[in-house]
Amino acid sequence: MAAVTQQRLRGRPAHPAGPTFLTYTPNGRKLITAGTNNVIRAYTTGSDGEPTNIDDCQENNTAVAASNEFFVTGSEDGTVCMYSLETNEYDKMLTRCSLPIRDIALSPDGNWAAIASDELTVKVVNTTSTDKVLYLRDQPKPTKHLSFHPSGSYLAASCTNGVVYIYSLSTEEPELVRKVDGLIRTLETDAEASSKAIWHPDGRAFAAPTATRDIQVVSRSDGERQKAFSGGHMGDVSTLAWSPNGALLLTAGADRKIILWETKTQKVVARYDYPNVINIVWHPHDNMASFTTSDGEVYIYADFVPSEFMPLLNQPLQPAPFIHDPLAETSGNSRKPITNESKDPLDIRLRRKGTPDSLDEIFGSDAEGGDEDDFIVDDDGAGYALGLNGYGKRTNDHLDDIEGLDLKRQATYQAWSPRLHKPFQPGSTPWRGNRRYLCLNLTGFVWTVDQDTHHTVTVEFYDREYHRDFHFTDPYLYDKACLNDNGTLFSCPPANGNPAMIFYRPHETWTARVDWRTQLPAGEDVISISLTDSFVFVTTSKNYVRVYTLYGTPFRVYRQKSSPVVTCAAWRDYVLTLGNGSVSGDGSTKLLYTIENVRRDEVCQSEDIVALADGTEVKSVFFSDNGDPCIYDSEGVLLVLQHWRTPGQARWVPLLDTKLLDRLASGRKEETYWPFAVAQDKFHCIILKGGDKYPYFPRPLLSEFDFKIPVGSVEPKPSDDKEDAPISDGPKLEESFVRNSLTLSLLEDLLSATTAMPSQRAELVRKTVEVDKVLLQLLNVECREGEERGMKALEIVGLMKDSTGKMIEAAGKVAGRYGRTVLEEKIRELAERRLMGEDDEVL
Repeated sequence: MAAVTQQRLRGRPAHPAGPTFLTYTPNGRKLITAGTNNVIRAYTTGSDGEPTNIDDCQENNTAVAASNEFFVTGSEDGTVCMYSLETNEYDKMLTRCSLPIRDIALSPDGNWAAIASDELTVKVVNTTSTDKVLYLRDQPKPTKHLSFHPSGSYLAASCTNGVVYIYSLSTEEPELVRKVDGLIRTLETDAEASSKAIWHPDGRAFAAPTATRDIQVVSRSDGERQKAFSGGHMGDVSTLAWSPNGALLLTAGADRKIILWETKTQKVVARYDYPNVINIVWHPHDNMASFTTSDGEVYIYADFVPSEFMPLLNQPLQPAPFIHDPLAETSGNSRKPITNESKDPLDIRLRRKGTPDSLDEIFGSDAEGGDEDDFIVDDDGAGYALGLNGYGKRTNDHLDDIEGLDLKRQATYQAWSPRLHKPFQPGSTPWRGNRRYLCLNLTGFVWTVDQDTHHTVTVEFYDREYHRDFHFTDPYLYDKACLNDNGTLFSCPPANGNPAMIFYRPHETWTARVDWRTQLPAGEDVISISLTDSFVFVTTSKNYVRVYTLYGTPFRVYRQKSSPVVTCAAWRDYVLTLGNGSVSGDGSTKLLYTIENVRRDEVCQSEDIVALADGTEVKSVFFSDNGDPCIYDSEGVLLVLQHWRTPGQARWVPLLDTKLLDRLASGRKEETYWPFAVAQDKFHCIILKGGDKYPYFPRPLLSEFDFKIPVGSVEPKPSDDKEDAPISDGPKLEESFVRNSLTLSLLEDLLSATTAMPSQRAELVRKTVEVDKVLLQLLNVECREGEERGMKALEIVGLMKDSTGKMIEAAGKVAGRYGRTVLEEKIRELAERRLMGEDDEVL
């Protein structure tokens, strides 16, 4: 875009030549400047008069920050002083450093001042109680710039080693959450070039100048680079600032240019010719920008943004420029614009109109700040203020219009909607920078890279002897994928007038071309996809379920009863679908699931409830290697569906609570787990650290954990009392019994529904013996406890599944070894009843 030429503004001499700094108070009423002399100037916004001078301050000031009540300055002698804006006098010294101060940042609430100096440590001092100090010590070199997050929860520190350090201040001790390397230049603390990381007003990203003189936007959540403002400056960037709504970016450089950028398009909308600009700030509310130069001059530029671009400045809060904005891409989760209250008196009267006994009418004038100029006091009792008609009756002027409710009440009723479970594709991750995983499972993984005009898709397999990796250019911008041993399934959303599309590519073929594409009807989008051994399964935004054969023949179309649909997963020819159901008491919908066999057209479970704890969500859904449905929720609990082949008998059983893992017992580790698969009686996952929620590149290694059903708390073994050590075996053995019984039940269900192979029958026998072995160990613990535990010991023997009698005979020997003669006799009687087939009635 061609530069817009602006008339040149004359600067105001504020300080002697040298570095000059400035800041607005948050309310925009004052502009504070500090320079090399010992005078600080406070300019009143909108006034052309002389500024207020605060004399006898420190000389060679290097930083200034302000709240509405006070401002803080730092100088080369290492002192940080606070001054009152009410009295324009020195208040107190916040802190003192042994080396020059380089930057000061105030938290949004003004309670904390972050101070960077030539020392290695950054101090965060409480402005009310200066003895409260936090220290940021992870920087190996001095820090040049500081910037508070709009919420005050994070602090960005630009270090002279070329690394941006992001600290979390929401805990008692500051925590380093991320280091962003390779973004900014390595600069000296007194260099005029800037490396400051400034937070976008929406708080999701920050921007910083790079070594190539561009402005790079970086995501706060994952540290990935997003869009960049490129090609604007021919010299080093010396300062930068977002507009209050984030719609514009202002930068200045050593090329004697001030450049105004549009955030959404990263295009230059205006250029200004001003040399030696080293600091620039926006007015918090008005179309005004102020900046200072190394000549000691201050420029207060009213009507800074050209009139043709004023709509950008008048917009509500705008999002940070992401390559793929997660808020824009999540259905039903788009960011709502922040709008101001209407200033139209007519609108105020419309909003206040309601029934005469409503709270809005009773308290409306005070609560909403309404105008009371037309308020009439009936001080003579004449009754004219009551609105009576000629017959002494009240009129109906207070009632709503005949069309319905008033605007305020109508907006209230229309605003409520139930909280829906968000749709997702199992095994996929959101965009992080320009990359994302479309599918991750034990077969392989599919990932895509955004190349601006197109995507490139890569499919890799774990077993490269069985399958061959492939890579292709994707002009359709596929956003979902599913992978199994037969082929790879892709889908893309509707775009540029083209409908949504399904693409299937088999791994092996004996013909020339068997991959196929099919388009969905106009206005219909793909929600989730899955692959069975014989079919392609697609759920859509119209709540249709579309089933195709592996070679593209439409097989079945029907509408899912639970809607909107959430996701689906498949194993062999079984498909599990999740959808939103009825609304519960807390305003959220219940999550329902259906399991069906597509080939046989049989429904195993229909519209049953997914057992979730209050406030939790399903993070992933998949089938185990034995074909049992599993879910992983947001609380870190892995659940499996037991007896799901029998209609009405299914129940969700917890296999593992990752928050109770032994590796987290010390409390020192902070990590989460991204579910991958359940195979070989283990939970396979990816360990995520550093606050990450999804895996990223390079692909991390898989970790596996044994199942551990949360039966109860396990007390730790005492280290110095060896006699009591075996006591702790009881809870562990009880958990082992419940877990082995569950896996045995799942295997029995599988073999009853399929033709059992010899290896599976042997596995069934082994698991049965394993359950009895655990019970035998439990019996040993109970016998050791004493004679009073005899009834529980007999109950444990009754739980044994052994039909040969060998395990019960061993149980009798255990009781005899501890001298439990009565128990031994009871066990012998139990064995006799089992031999006669009478035990079922007893237990």
